[in-house]
Amino acid sequence: MFLGGDLAPGRLGEDHEVVVVVATSLKEARAKARSKWRGHAKAHVDAVQLVKIVDGFEIRLVPTDRDDFSELDVTYEPAGPPLSQ
Repeated sequence: MFLGGDLAPGRLGEDHEVVVVVATSLKEARAKARSKWRGHAKAHVDAVQLVKIVDGFEIRLVPTDRDDFSELDVTYEPAGPPLSQ
């Protein structure tokens, strides 16, 4: 989900955030996504992407009692060499 919402007072533009939800309907997915919004004002949904396959692998969800999370690598990698003058 790609959420959007107003910025804090005095700022122009719109804030955005990408969130992932698991839902059985589009209506449920939109509601769950909006509930994850941590921006200043009420959020709206700009886009929804249903993900079934990634890099040739089918996504399947299996219920579990585990509550551990995936590892997140926050290492910054620049896009490429700087532009020449």
